[in-house]
Amino acid sequence: MRDDPIVEEIRRIRQQHTEKFNGDLHAICEDLRRQERESGREYVSFPPRPVADGAASGASGEGGA
Repeated sequence: MRDDPIVEEIRRIRQQHTEKFNGDLHAICEDLRRQERESGREYVSFPPRPVADGAASGASGEGGA
């Protein structure tokens, strides 16, 4: 697979952000929410979509794997 410099840059930025908070997911998410608030941009959230019966667990009624 070919190396993509944009993907590599995003991975490097994510890794730096993770290291900044010592891998604390709660702190990372709180920082991202803070950045959203301070950006002045408008963000929207949508309610979760309904899941069809049986689709949530991936169950097909057959054993296997």
